Amino acid sequence: MVQLEEVQDEELNAQQPGPKIEDEDDWDTDDESDVSEVDDDDILDYETLLDRLAALQDIIPPTYRKKIQNAASTGYSWASSAVALSGKTLWVLSTSALLLGVPWALAFSEEQQVQEMEREMRMQQGAQQVSPPVSITSGSVTSRLYAANGSRSS
Repeated sequence: MVQLEEVQDEELNAQQPGPKIEDEDDWDTDDESDVSEVDDDDILDYETLLDRLAALQDIIPPTYRKKIQNAASTGYSWASSAVALSGKTLWVLSTSALLLGVPWALAFSEEQQVQEMEREMRMQQGAQQVSPPVSITSGSVTSRLYAANGSRSS
């Protein structure tokens, strides 16, 4: 049969390094402590997101905070430069399009109208060349009428 024997760990009983507490009565172990009276909802009412982020700065070491701050400021400067450059580029392109595009569009529409008029004139000339020209003067019409009426009455 196996016999169990309890072995005392000497490190558990050894004195822990840290601040020395002279009087253990300083620790408040009552149920009515100040911590239990503070409600979490009260903290959330007046604590903002910025306050919470500011409280996190103690977690990040200063060297990393400096690197993060430098990276953020570099990114911000690049982004602001890109936005400014794109705005200026958009302004140049839009004004150039207006200054060059509007007169071109007007000239193009005028040219289309001229071409349409020329096509209509060519169609009219082609129609006149296909049909024989009718040249009836007022004198020849009346003489033909009299000739036609006179030949019937005779």
